[in-house]
Amino acid sequence: MLKRLVPALCLVLLAAPAWPQSQAEAAGVAPQPSTPATADAPDSVAEKVIVPGQRPGPGLWKISKGEHVLWVFGLYAPLPKGLTWRSHQVEAILAQSQEYLLSPSISAQVGFFRALTLLPFAIGAKKNPDGAQLRELLSADVYARWQALKAKYIGNDDGIERERPVFVSEQLFRRGLAVAGLTSGQEVREAIDQMVKKNKIKVTPSHIELAFDDPAKLLKEFKKTPLDDIACFAKTLERLETDLDAMRVRANAWATGNVAVIEALSYADRGDACAGVLFNSAFMNPQPGLPSMEQRMRATWLATAEKSLATNASTFATLQMKDILEPGGYVAALAAKGYLVEKPD
Repeated sequence: MLKRLVPALCLVLLAAPAWPQSQAEAAGVAPQPSTPATADAPDSVAEKVIVPGQRPGPGLWKISKGEHVLWVFGLYAPLPKGLTWRSHQVEAILAQSQEYLLSPSISAQVGFFRALTLLPFAIGAKKNPDGAQLRELLSADVYARWQALKAKYIGNDDGIERERPVFVSEQLFRRGLAVAGLTSGQEVREAIDQMVKKNKIKVTPSHIELAFDDPAKLLKEFKKTPLDDIACFAKTLERLETDLDAMRVRANAWATGNVAVIEALSYADRGDACAGVLFNSAFMNPQPGLPSMEQRMRATWLATAEKSLATNASTFATLQMKDILEPGGYVAALAAKGYLVEKPD
């Protein structure tokens, strides 16, 4: 969601990557890992990703009532570098579907020319207020862990020490994924988009719009407001220190379509610690619609899905794997409404 909010605040130049899986993915945006700055990153990390080549990903969840079917494909990131995704099942279903439901998302349109006028206010927005540096904001043990991971994944960069922890953690995380041989999986979405265009399928977004009364004022407030982002920063360090192997297992399970392994895995991630950094901060409190944002996004997608199920013989949709598998997720909500849910074999 940060990826959606930042452009809305005209912070595009900050290039803040999206939260993997639970938050940014739910907004339909994936992180874009870049090549690590250090040339001497350990090769042993990347060698543990074992599924390059063409892979099908998971099968489709079938949600139906009578003769009307909604086919749901589960998205996941990060995925193994070198993966070529191709699912003959997805191709066949899309060829016979009347509508494609996009994943739930958030949008906030400021306007191109309005954004240009706001760019001067965005300068310096990545920096900590009052010129504070990370060593002043972090505890000694967290700072020492940061220094170790910085040397491993980023290298010498004195400037980053003056940036807000939430932005530093994003850069560190995407660098770590790249070294680990993991990518955003954006090619999966692009392949689906190409199939949809080829078959001339109706595309239906499922998004809510956020309105900002005074973006310039919001940016000014953001630049001078400290953020409660230390927990997000620490969780990022923890994931890179302890969870890379688990991320590879999840990525490989998705790539090979191993539903049993997929269901057994935990999809908790740093999103819970990081997503609220902006949304729960003092400078965002006056903004309308934020408290009910998650509920509105969920309700919008469910209403769109039910409408499509009632109208079409076949509808295709994408959801994040987390939203499919969680007991209280989107698929579970449709099951509670009486729709028949069948998981892939």
